[in-house]
Amino acid sequence: MPAPATFKSPAEALAHLETYKHRDGLSVQELIDSRAHGGLTYNDFLILPGHINFDAATVSLESRVTRNVVLRTPFMSSPMDTVTEENMAIAMALLGGIGVIHHNNSAAEQADMVRKVKKFENGFITDPVCLRPDDTVEDVLDIKESLGYSGIPVTENGQLFSKLVGIVTARDIQFRDPTTPLAEVMTTELVTGKSGITLEEANQILRVSKKGKLPLVDEQGRLVSLVARSDLLKNQDYPLASKHPLTKQLYCAAAIGTRPADRERLKLLVEAGLDVVVLDSSQGNSIYQIDMIQWIKSTFPDLEVIAGNVVTREQAAQLIAAGADGLRVGMGSGSICITQEVMAVGRPQGTAVYAVAEFARQFGVPVIADGGIGNVGHIAKAIALGASAVMMGGLLAGTSESPGEYFYHEGKRVKAYRGMGSIVRSSFLSEAMEHTRSSASKQKTANGKRAAAAGKRRAMSTVGKPAENAATSRYFSEADAVKVAQGVSGDVADKGSVKKFLPYLHTGLQHSLQDMGEHSIGEMQQAVVDGKVRFELRTASAQVEGGVHGLNSYTKRLFA
Repeated sequence: MPAPATFKSPAEALAHLETYKHRDGLSVQELIDSRAHGGLTYNDFLILPGHINFDAATVSLESRVTRNVVLRTPFMSSPMDTVTEENMAIAMALLGGIGVIHHNNSAAEQADMVRKVKKFENGFITDPVCLRPDDTVEDVLDIKESLGYSGIPVTENGQLFSKLVGIVTARDIQFRDPTTPLAEVMTTELVTGKSGITLEEANQILRVSKKGKLPLVDEQGRLVSLVARSDLLKNQDYPLASKHPLTKQLYCAAAIGTRPADRERLKLLVEAGLDVVVLDSSQGNSIYQIDMIQWIKSTFPDLEVIAGNVVTREQAAQLIAAGADGLRVGMGSGSICITQEVMAVGRPQGTAVYAVAEFARQFGVPVIADGGIGNVGHIAKAIALGASAVMMGGLLAGTSESPGEYFYHEGKRVKAYRGMGSIVRSSFLSEAMEHTRSSASKQKTANGKRAAAAGKRRAMSTVGKPAENAATSRYFSEADAVKVAQGVSGDVADKGSVKKFLPYLHTGLQHSLQDMGEHSIGEMQQAVVDGKVRFELRTASAQVEGGVHGLNSYTKRLFA
């Protein structure tokens, strides 16, 4: 009969663990070793679990996406014409992220989108649209149609810093003849606040008075700024909203190219209130982008610049030296991108993110993982490899806030989703631009004289002028006799509203960090550097094992 086995005391388990020469799994340096493992994508590895002693709801996802812009959630929407226009940018900012408005349009149209985001939710509205007493109800209707609101202060000369004489609201103009002067319909018994009061004090006056707008006036009764009750309600509904710390306006980003015309475009965007500009280039390490970064930094020193795209340390170094405040990482990893296949240039996204982030971190420059994000797990892995945020295209395409109309394809409700380097997208743009210019021209005629006062003075001045094809500037050369596609065109399933989808990503990422045993993105990334957070490579069979398998059929609901 064999002798009974001898076991160590359970009380010695933790002490015995310390006798092992290495921690379980791989460090990030051992994982991302191109010479040993080749290039890795997000599916090629897993993060090993840590110790949980806190609730997932307490995990902080605050992250810095440029040197000076901090978001509550590390989510960005891609500057694609089937992903981000003003509706997506507004929703992203309200939910703690930031949207990057595409530039496949005229400079005026893009600036108008930026302006709508910046005016959507304000603390103190320092440049409100004003009207004169002799303006008409039709002018209010024009402003409501173009900007979406109708609570407008009336001053003696229709300008800010003029004596406030009334305010006109939607109720004031109901059932009124469009030619009626505002002097006959405006409200003249006003609740006002004194210039210089705090936002908290202004909000308290709104609560007590139950008014929709609070004009702030100086000692002479001249209008200085405005506070909106609707913004107070939005603050309650969206506590994570991404706002500029001084103006309390929603953060907004927009993309431009590197051509001479883009300098004039950027001037319009800055006038509209742009916070972050993204230089949109498939290969960012070029003299054109370096020159553009240096010009932006000398012309608009307070504007944050995200440069890219890059996938190597050598590329990153050039753009950091030029003055970039953030870097966009990825080349050929997007679901609709075929750059790696066609051009034989690029890098697997996991390896690219780590290589660039490890280098850029030493200079205080955040990186954004752009491409290859298909689920919450991919977001967690990108951040573990050093990304400060993820940029999502296909994951957000198909939501109700993305541009385009739903249609049915093979029985499924879908929206179109195009790669920026696709031939279909490039030809579509020419048609879409012509349609947009035609519609804008008709709208301008119908709106009349006050459409300009509604914030479109400078923007509308360029509608009707030829706009550059952004796909051509990013992927092709206008001199090319043959355009070689670097993307495809397709459709994606209806995902519902991003206002439901993004909270799912947020909660899922919190649970992922909890499983790693880390309280915040900053702590997790430091633990990765220190070798505390460990990784494991996945074989092909391990990837099969980690997915749904062995079922005849199944239903996959991501959230409820």
